[in-house]
Amino acid sequence: MKETIILNKRFRESIPAEAILKRINEMADQMNNDLSGRDVLFLGILNGAFMFASEIFKRLKIDARISFVKTSSYTGTRTSGTLNRLIGLGEDIRGEDIIILEDIVDSGYTLENIVHEIILRGAASIGIATLLFKPEAYVKNFTLDYTGFRIPNEFVVGFGLDYDGYGRNLTSVYTLVP
Repeated sequence: MKETIILNKRFRESIPAEAILKRINEMADQMNNDLSGRDVLFLGILNGAFMFASEIFKRLKIDARISFVKTSSYTGTRTSGTLNRLIGLGEDIRGEDIIILEDIVDSGYTLENIVHEIILRGAASIGIATLLFKPEAYVKNFTLDYTGFRIPNEFVVGFGLDYDGYGRNLTSVYTLVP
């Protein structure tokens, strides 16, 4: 099994790149079926979802646009529980069908804030797609419409996810070795 070191912490490969791309293909196929005939705005959550958003978006065959919002709730390997909005949604989304693209959903607090803001801005509908989901950590009630992988409540990096800014470029997902 592959391992990598980031800032003196050891991580072990938990989801290989090939499995990620296979699952993204399946998710995009489902989106193409579900969203056919609709004009959809995909909202990628930066920084972590940039790779997921790119891979999903280039596989879509539907009428779609993409925009990004930058948020952060992590410090090191722990969630701070506080959402820091760094770059907000600058366009008018009234009446739009929105699909939020997240890298990972754990507690759901970040997602709650984003959904709340989208509702306030008058979106017609909101769907949620995430590459990774930690059901053991999830404390909110939002339905996740598209989920790549269910994972344990452990810290992960790679495929856009980072540890203090490092590891986003890894093509596989790696789990912190205790």
